[in-house]
Amino acid sequence: MSEKSPTLEPSPDEEALLRRLRRIEGQIRGLQRMVTERRDCHDTITQLLAVRSALNQVGLMLLNDYLDRCLPVADEASPQVDRAALQRIVNLWARLGSQ
Repeated sequence: MSEKSPTLEPSPDEEALLRRLRRIEGQIRGLQRMVTERRDCHDTITQLLAVRSALNQVGLMLLNDYLDRCLPVADEASPQVDRAALQRIVNLWARLGSQ
């Protein structure tokens, strides 16, 4: 059963994130051309690794944003962190790292 995520306000870093995603989109198109043109295998795999690294960076940006915006902040009156929210973040981090 999937829990519905709340709708959030745009992040101040949203434009930076979108720029990165557009750059990755261009890298993917470049990979497609490299395969179509039967470019050198080493160069193609190097480009693939660059795309994977870029996606990992976007994933980290998103996880950091998730932590900043979605994890309830502990304060003096309520020092407990929402364990379920923290567990969802940890699970996402683990899934990101296993890809």
